[in-house]
Amino acid sequence: MKTCTTRRVRPALGLVIVAGLAALAEPAAAQTQSRSFTCTQAAALIQSKGAVVLATSPTLYDRYVRDRTFCVYDQDTRPEWVPTRDNPQCFIGYSCYVPYRDGGRR
Repeated sequence: MKTCTTRRVRPALGLVIVAGLAALAEPAAAQTQSRSFTCTQAAALIQSKGAVVLATSPTLYDRYVRDRTFCVYDQDTRPEWVPTRDNPQCFIGYSCYVPYRDGGRR
């Protein structure tokens, strides 16, 4: 009987692991192209959500934040401009970076 119980638990555990991995993969699939927004819409999205992952090209994406409270404790912010539907250099907010690893570049 012990063997039957163990066999039933393992498939259930496997389903939990697969469901967890699928949930982790979902945010990456939901990332949005910055060019699908106007400059005002993109900036408003960052302001309302606090932190958003935006793709700026088919192969390049980054996380943009409203302010430093959305960064890790040892990170700082730097201003970011991305291409949008109506502006090739739209200021949308900031990105987080570790100052001492970046040579002080702003």
